[in-house]
Amino acid sequence: MIHISARITDIRRTEDGVAMQVAVDRPGRPLMAKRAGDEVEIGIEDGRLITPAQRRKIYATLNDIAQHTGYTPEAAKQVMKVEHMLRVGCTEYFSLSDCSVSTATEIINTLMDYALREGIILSDMALGRTDDIDTYLHQCLKYRKCCICGRQADLHHVDAIGMGRDRSRIDDSMMLKAALCRVHHSIAHQMGWKRFSGQYKVYGIRYIEAEEGIG
Repeated sequence: MIHISARITDIRRTEDGVAMQVAVDRPGRPLMAKRAGDEVEIGIEDGRLITPAQRRKIYATLNDIAQHTGYTPEAAKQVMKVEHMLRVGCTEYFSLSDCSVSTATEIINTLMDYALREGIILSDMALGRTDDIDTYLHQCLKYRKCCICGRQADLHHVDAIGMGRDRSRIDDSMMLKAALCRVHHSIAHQMGWKRFSGQYKVYGIRYIEAEEGIG
């Protein structure tokens, strides 16, 4: 996903709903390659400040990163601020004491992305650390980390492929998947996906490996 700063310049009602006009600060080349049928996602800062729960999640994850890397917690915070700015293309300074709720959510996404990429096992379940379950499940698939425990994972097809079928010849791009380690993969099969999903509060998402350049 490409994150681009923009300003709302006009909002008006139309027959189809509401039309919003935005002015992009630095369009860049990606926006010039618009294709018919492309979808976009727009996030609007709502003015609310970071919540105490978000702040606890951020600092707990920063402490885990510090333990893993050998940084002091303060050094880890500064390193991860830079990591976040690079990830979302942010050039403006932000503070963890008074940033917005939506900014805090994106910071948590950055921390989870880093932890999964570097194989950092958190001190409690990552599912309790994320504010954005869709992004977290995608990150787990991208880095092949179990969405329950964070350990090395394989793809679990929520939409079962079926016994005896040649997986190498099946296009599974539209199938729902989740990243599960061998232990939780076995538990999912034993419990059945509906029960497993309800107990752990996870679900399958569509994920195409070619988009990430893996596989």
